[in-house]
Amino acid sequence: MQTIIRTFALMLVFCGSVSVATAQCVTWTDSPQKEQAENAHVAYRNMVKDKTAEDLAALPEAEFNDAFNNWKRAYDIAPAADGQRPFHYRDGRMFYKAMRSKATDEAKKQEYTDMIFSLYDQELECYPKYEAFLLGRKGSDMFYLSGYSKDAIDVLEQAIETGGNETEYVVLAPLGKLLNYYFKEDEIDNARVREMYDKAVKVADYNIENNPTYSTYYQAGKDNLESDILEFADEIFDCDYFKGLLLPKVEENRDSLDILRYIVTKLKAQGCDSTDADIVRVQNIYDELYAEKAEEYEAERIRLNPAYGASVAYEEERFSDAVDLYEDAIAKTDDNEKKAQYAYQIAQIQLGKLGQYSSARQNARRAAELNPGWGKPYILIGDLYGRMSSGCGDAWEQRLAVLAAIDKYNYAKSVDGEVAGDANRRIANYSSSMPIKSEAFQRGLEEGARLSVGCGIGETVTLRF
Repeated sequence: MQTIIRTFALMLVFCGSVSVATAQCVTWTDSPQKEQAENAHVAYRNMVKDKTAEDLAALPEAEFNDAFNNWKRAYDIAPAADGQRPFHYRDGRMFYKAMRSKATDEAKKQEYTDMIFSLYDQELECYPKYEAFLLGRKGSDMFYLSGYSKDAIDVLEQAIETGGNETEYVVLAPLGKLLNYYFKEDEIDNARVREMYDKAVKVADYNIENNPTYSTYYQAGKDNLESDILEFADEIFDCDYFKGLLLPKVEENRDSLDILRYIVTKLKAQGCDSTDADIVRVQNIYDELYAEKAEEYEAERIRLNPAYGASVAYEEERFSDAVDLYEDAIAKTDDNEKKAQYAYQIAQIQLGKLGQYSSARQNARRAAELNPGWGKPYILIGDLYGRMSSGCGDAWEQRLAVLAAIDKYNYAKSVDGEVAGDANRRIANYSSSMPIKSEAFQRGLEEGARLSVGCGIGETVTLRF
């Protein structure tokens, strides 16, 4: 008995679905209202032919309503029109898009959106030969009308699977946006993104090459897709992908050390083994070229970067040589920002590596003069005063030296907001070492007094606690 009941229930569901499908696929061919349907069809088609949803939205209200009412009459009688042309479904979507664009009530917008997708499903049921086209358009509208959803990705994938190289270009841009979003949300993995990307690019490349009418549209769609996917190419694509991308560039760049080095480094970073035959081949090309052009290459690097030799000397811990080479670099450039940077590097070496405090301050001041508004030189001088404070006379003199350091940090952030974080951290670290009020009173000093700082610092500070 239970089996009979379930079977009967399934029959009811099946019959119901068939009746719905049959109803939405009704044509006017054998309809007793054929003449009314055809007249309504002709009346509204004459008004909307060759128009877009935007064009319909711009029509005067009376004209739009007249066209819509005739469409509705034709659709209600014969949703599938004459059974040969899906005009009623497609024109209906255009009408509802126009109404949706003008609606201010969210419930109404949703009602129109639902009707648009219902008309897609009806057309697909009644005109299955247009499946790829309809799925592509529906998936695109799912994104642009309803926003992000993984269902839209599934529909777009089905469109590509069904349409192959005939898939419309409209799928490309929304697919890129959807894959980008859900990959960032960790809701789809890199294998899924790579699979979908490869399918879509294959379609785009075929049509760019073989579809002169729409090749520019496919190119634009591919560009949008790539901009979204290649944002995280390193996370998605493996050695083989980057081989396909970079190895073709080897022959045309056999004379470029920079490009060859980039190719080898990138391929290794993407998981290619250093013993891979392709990697070995490119590495050998690079090594041979470097051996041939080593002197020329190094000379060009020095020409483009006068401080190159100084940075090499620093790495080799030849700090006095590095200072001399930075001085040479200052003499070889007319760019004050570069001069300032080199002077600052000298100051850093003199402070941190050579213990030449006076020279370090002098070069930090030189850097500040060459690039006004740059806060780092003042941070360095503050650090210098902080170091000097520990060996500065008694505890009182040491605390005045700390004030001098804090003054430099405050000035640094006042002229350069980018160093505010560094300056504030240093100020916080030194706040407990500022002068103590009771000690000041014992010396007959009050807050606000202007005091000179000795110990080679030579600054004047305002007493505060």
